[in-house]
Amino acid sequence: MSDPSNVAKSLRDRLGNNTEDRLGKALSELLENPLLTGAIGRAFDAREKASQAQEVAMGALNIPSAADIERLTRRLRSVSHRLEGIEDGLDRLDRALSPSGVEARLSAIESQLRALTDSVEQALTGRAARASAGKAAARKPRAAARKAGSASAKPPAV
Repeated sequence: MSDPSNVAKSLRDRLGNNTEDRLGKALSELLENPLLTGAIGRAFDAREKASQAQEVAMGALNIPSAADIERLTRRLRSVSHRLEGIEDGLDRLDRALSPSGVEARLSAIESQLRALTDSVEQALTGRAARASAGKAAARKPRAAARKAGSASAKPPAV
């Protein structure tokens, strides 16, 4: 008589050797079968049609679908980002137009204008002083020449 463990072992060996090949061959034949591939295609089409019918029914009952909720979520995020941008812009405007900010800018501009005005006045004053000094220097030699000419024309005093 044969031992039950030997029988199981030999059966497992026989099945193990050929099973993978047989299974691969069977699956290959099934996938090549036009009847099966057509059935799978029709099943996917039916699933799509059922999904569409579900959306129509939910729409008729005024119940939002998952796709509707997803679209709404995306739109809300977009609006939220835009609103944050607007808030940031308003904060920048508020800081720029605050009374203390405007006053500080105006006083800085006024001090720069004063400094510019002072330097222009100094330049004009210095130019006028140089011009009048130049005219005075030009008059001195003429006056000296006149004095010298009038002294030589007089007879010497006795």
